[in-house]
Amino acid sequence: MKIEDDILYVGVDDHDVDLFEGQFVVPLGMAYNSYVIKDSKVAVLDTVDARFGDAWLANVAAVTENVDYLVVHHMEPDHAANVAKFAARYPNAKIVSSLPAFAMMQGFFGTDFADRRVVVKEGDKLALGKHTLAFVAAPLVHWPEVMVSYELATKTLFSADGFGKFGANDVVDPEGWDCEARRYYFGIVGKFGPQVQALLKKAATLEIARICPLHGPVLATSEEIAHVVKQYQTWSAYEVESPGVCLASASVYGHTKEVALKLVEILRAKGCPKVAVADLARDDMYETIEDAFRYGKLVLATTTYNTAVFPKMEEFIRHLLRRNYQQRKVGFIENGAWAPLAAKGMKDLLASAKGLSFCDTVVTVKGSMTDATVAGLEQLADEILQ
Repeated sequence: MKIEDDILYVGVDDHDVDLFEGQFVVPLGMAYNSYVIKDSKVAVLDTVDARFGDAWLANVAAVTENVDYLVVHHMEPDHAANVAKFAARYPNAKIVSSLPAFAMMQGFFGTDFADRRVVVKEGDKLALGKHTLAFVAAPLVHWPEVMVSYELATKTLFSADGFGKFGANDVVDPEGWDCEARRYYFGIVGKFGPQVQALLKKAATLEIARICPLHGPVLATSEEIAHVVKQYQTWSAYEVESPGVCLASASVYGHTKEVALKLVEILRAKGCPKVAVADLARDDMYETIEDAFRYGKLVLATTTYNTAVFPKMEEFIRHLLRRNYQQRKVGFIENGAWAPLAAKGMKDLLASAKGLSFCDTVVTVKGSMTDATVAGLEQLADEILQ
């Protein structure tokens, strides 16, 4: 696929992956992107997942006979698994990457390619002829060795994992870019908001005509680029993206879930613009994480379990904390037939999060829903919607 006259796509689509990174469900598959710049010197930009090494090398061979450089922006194995295979196929090619990336190559491949390596850092350039790659350090977006590069002639940003999304490129995503890009961002990159902010500041100094990420589609219009940069600005600053409430519940026998669904009914009746509802035991945990960051209000409803928080709820909260959850309003519903302690446990877990405010109203259920429960839900709804 031609991206520019001298920039070609040689990546692959994966429709067989069951869990990306061993944890993320990807019903639309996954794309592992790789690019070739053909000039006086030919550069291949990144490899692909190990299972597609032969197909990727065939794609490269189909567009060029000779390769002078392999540029490795990111050493994660879904992108760099075939560095050694490439090195064997093209013994005269140089390998271009950051110094920390070469240390990782030693760990992955037993060699750092000392006789063939070209170490680059922020501000370095690689001249190919008409095309020149300028390198920009992007540490912890989302591994410490990451570099991105900017091709000066075509104003193309090769953004590594930045601006990527779940989904194969040969599948039309009915929800557009945002949904699976948001789940991807908060699932994988969300912890590193300050580092993403630093990279966005560097990108703001560049005139960008297209973005070529390592996952997902090439972004090639000014409207697309402005939109995705705006989304990344919001996400990496942990700002509220949309008005609404994320309501996550974990129930043993269904009583707590019944109460949670009653709150949904009340919130909607009071004009809440959006209520995203999740059963943490059954729904995709990472979809719920996405919604918790998307909306400004969060309600957690769970039973007390072994005098503490039900395990699925505790798991969810710890996922939020690992991603620097902050600047949100949180309400609690707890259940406990003899010693309801879940609300205290949830508050204690969230104590380290920045800028959270907790609703004064805590709805406590001792078994099943009663008229008093409903009255408490009405009060909680009023407070969460203030």
